[in-house]
Amino acid sequence: MRRTLSSLFLAGSLLASPLTSAEEVYLKHQGLTLNANLTLAEDSGYERMFLITHGTLAHNAMEIITTWQELLSDEGISSLAINLSLGQDNRHDMYDCPTTHNHKHTDATSEIGQWVNWLKDKGSTEIILAAHSRGGNQTAWYSDENSDSAVKAQILLAPQTWSETYEQENYAERYKKPLTPILEKAKQMPAEKVMQDTDFIYCEKASVTAGSFVSYYQADQRFDTPTLLHSAKIPTLVIAGSEDTTVPGLYAKMSSVGNEMITSVEIEGAGHFFRDLYMDEVIENTVEFLDSL
Repeated sequence: MRRTLSSLFLAGSLLASPLTSAEEVYLKHQGLTLNANLTLAEDSGYERMFLITHGTLAHNAMEIITTWQELLSDEGISSLAINLSLGQDNRHDMYDCPTTHNHKHTDATSEIGQWVNWLKDKGSTEIILAAHSRGGNQTAWYSDENSDSAVKAQILLAPQTWSETYEQENYAERYKKPLTPILEKAKQMPAEKVMQDTDFIYCEKASVTAGSFVSYYQADQRFDTPTLLHSAKIPTLVIAGSEDTTVPGLYAKMSSVGNEMITSVEIEGAGHFFRDLYMDEVIENTVEFLDSL
């Protein structure tokens, strides 16, 4: 490994190295301010950029994202790590569970598209989409529905998998109640109607609009990233962790994806967040993938 453990811990902050410039940037979308952390590597402009999307109810200042940006910068690669709005103006930090949820899984695709356009306006001609966990599924969903000559490839780190049976079993195990009656009730309600004391994603007894609940829990094979990647039209690298208990069996599922655009690797010993030196292996695989394009 090229880097020390201490360097990875330092990556958890948003302090840029002397060879890197970092700043928060903004754009307006559907009445909301979106923000992102822009990191420009030494002697690197906007031409080649990674656009990084975080996971479920998360944010761009969590360790995995800041480490990712720092290590890319060490390789001379600039990046833009976005915060999905989740329906909030200028959102930062983890989503606060008591706040009413009025956002949809698919909101991310339009926001990713806005940032792609922002980068193109800055002169980016080679955009690599990159994402972690649920963000990996949302990124694959975006690239499946949109074709842009500036988007050259995507790198998905532990992207979400899905099956209707697993979703129902997981909800019942977490909340000790069945999902189906709640979902059916939400489907019968106006989308803007707020459901109180409703267990939702990671939030117990949350307030959530019916439309949001349906968006995250309705049966849709597109929630399964390997399924989406059957039709991928851009080179895609999927990186799995052998000890990932959040997205278990990802690497095995990827073996069934018969698409020459797809490369998948498994990092032995890595969990869902690729902590400590496992991000070094992510970067090594990333560099090999970029060299192959």
